[in-house]
Amino acid sequence: MIYYSPSHEYARIEGNIAYIGISDYAQKALGNVVYVDMPEQGDDVTAGEEFGAVESVKAASDLFSPVSGAVININEALIDNPRLINDDAMANWIITVEMTDPSELEGLMDEEAYKAHCAAEKH
Repeated sequence: MIYYSPSHEYARIEGNIAYIGISDYAQKALGNVVYVDMPEQGDDVTAGEEFGAVESVKAASDLFSPVSGAVININEALIDNPRLINDDAMANWIITVEMTDPSELEGLMDEEAYKAHCAAEKH
């Protein structure tokens, strides 16, 4: 299942692991991604709080974690090739987190609600 935050991060859930990245909508709005600032493996992230940033040729955008937990992996491929996010934002997650409170997912949107959220932002 994939959940979305209002700030355009997604959390793809597999068991108690969340694969966190930015949505396709967000990468299109940012344009060509040139740098991804990520936490260290082992760092803790908190739902709704900043954990890094994505920089593009147009702008920089802070990243906010949709869930709380410990960072178990960072996507090292993005260090050398941040444009992978532009190629396929949903496949190229930024971090994986072992969730400490799965009930936080209840505060996020499913795909249908997220599409409506994005449509409302365009107006």
